[in-house]
Amino acid sequence: MRKPDEESFRAFAGKHAAGLRRLAYLFAGDWHTAEDLAQQTLIKMYRAWDKVQKQDSLQNYSRRVLLNTWLDEKRKPWRRSELRVDKVPDVPDLAADPEANQDRAWAKDMTHRALLELPPRQRAALVLRYFDDLSIAETAAVLGCSEGTVKSQTARGLATLRDVVENMTAGRPARRVVS
Repeated sequence: MRKPDEESFRAFAGKHAAGLRRLAYLFAGDWHTAEDLAQQTLIKMYRAWDKVQKQDSLQNYSRRVLLNTWLDEKRKPWRRSELRVDKVPDVPDLAADPEANQDRAWAKDMTHRALLELPPRQRAALVLRYFDDLSIAETAAVLGCSEGTVKSQTARGLATLRDVVENMTAGRPARRVVS
């Protein structure tokens, strides 16, 4: 790779690596897989950087590469037999109000566990629309589908998410959600 291309790639990677990792976490559900996915995405982009940097939106292109990498990873047979732990260890925040911190942690954990129950396309649509704050058109570009598909996947994903949350909270005392 030529030196100017390498410098432009380094600038891109330095600016967007954390965002890719965060997005990968929302797709995959654990930080270790998210780090691997973000690294694989950057490697793929590095290998084709001379072609890739001519894209209209490098950030959307990187999201698309990340999404495809995650979907490819989910299709691997050994991933299907992976055991997941039900309870994630909490990290105490001593400076925060304990009750508010508990409610925030509960809501965050509930949202995260419910997201992991969604089918991949619905999860991807919700994560890109609401967590990465993309428009419908941008989400459609990343997912490689029509805007109508994004709308239907988002609507179905929200309905499924509601059902999952209701099933998770059935029989438990109501908690207030702190934003």
